[in-house]
Amino acid sequence: MVLCQDGEAAAVPAAGGKEPEVSLSREDGAGTGQPCLCPAPGMEAAGAEERRVCGCCSGLSWPRCCKAPGTKKKAACPGLGLFYTVLSAFLFSVASLFLKKIEDVHSVEVSAFRCVFQMAFVLPGLIYYKTGFLGPKGKRIFLFFRGFLGSSAMILLYYAFQVMPLADATVITFSSPVFTSLLAWIFLKEKYSVWDLLFTLFAITGVVLIARPPFLFGSNVTGIEGSYTDHLKGTIAAVTSTVSAASTFVILRKMGKSVHYFLSIWYYAVIGLIGCIIALFVMNEWRLPYCGKDRVLLILIGLLGLGGQIFLTKALQIEKAGPVAIMKTMDVVFAFILQILFLNHLPTWWTVGGALCVVASSSGTAIRKWRQSLKKAKQNEI
Repeated sequence: MVLCQDGEAAAVPAAGGKEPEVSLSREDGAGTGQPCLCPAPGMEAAGAEERRVCGCCSGLSWPRCCKAPGTKKKAACPGLGLFYTVLSAFLFSVASLFLKKIEDVHSVEVSAFRCVFQMAFVLPGLIYYKTGFLGPKGKRIFLFFRGFLGSSAMILLYYAFQVMPLADATVITFSSPVFTSLLAWIFLKEKYSVWDLLFTLFAITGVVLIARPPFLFGSNVTGIEGSYTDHLKGTIAAVTSTVSAASTFVILRKMGKSVHYFLSIWYYAVIGLIGCIIALFVMNEWRLPYCGKDRVLLILIGLLGLGGQIFLTKALQIEKAGPVAIMKTMDVVFAFILQILFLNHLPTWWTVGGALCVVASSSGTAIRKWRQSLKKAKQNEI
């Protein structure tokens, strides 16, 4: 028999032999704290079938009460993590659409408002988990660069959204996983195969098809929103934002789980807010929106961005990273739909071709990493 108390188990010798020690984990924390007797795996009750009730697991009968070895806890709702991913993609896309609708607010000021919302959300978590505001001494330099690069990526992305088509900017930033693999190979000495190189070339091809530089496509470039100069600036900003975001992922991998994720977001928000305020005063761009519509859109951008991050985090908590990364291709789909419906801007075939190249490269990278993680997990089990 196995005597379990408060989620911990100890082996109790049964009549006629020994049983291996079994560790039972308590999942819900809803128990009464009373000891319970659960039949060990592979053992059957003598005589008539007995119904034993476990006091530490909400009074359910074994084996539903405890997580027996070799059994897996069923998900409460299959596909819930993927649904959260799609919902996150939709919220981010709508926030980008609202950003396009704002007329008299600089992208840096929008980023500052976004950082304020981040700080307001993270501060109670820092106090609750007692993580402090500076982090471990050996990790502060990594936290600083994570905050600086992450906030820079946000500012550049918002600028790209304002000066170029919504779908074009979204597609370019979607190539981040490819650049993450490249930077991880350079700085973390992670494996970089021929497949990774192929995916990188696909992503670069997609960016070139969207940017359409004149030395390759000639001087008469059609289908550009506004002037080609703004389009080129937006492309450069989007690519730089993508590389900066990929750099933050590499830094987060370097830090591992030694730093609480709330502290990482805190650095992101604080350094971003300080940088935005300095930039706004230097450019003399700090001003409140003139109309109420822009003020409402600023608040909605902050709320939608925060909601998108929450649902993406929840998705990664209950679903593997591979399927989540693949499902995030819905970012591109939503961007195209919203651009056509609300901005009256039909994408060109060049943009569609570039989107297919980038989505194929990022999805291929995600699938390959997912299969590698599954293979590694099986090897560890053996």
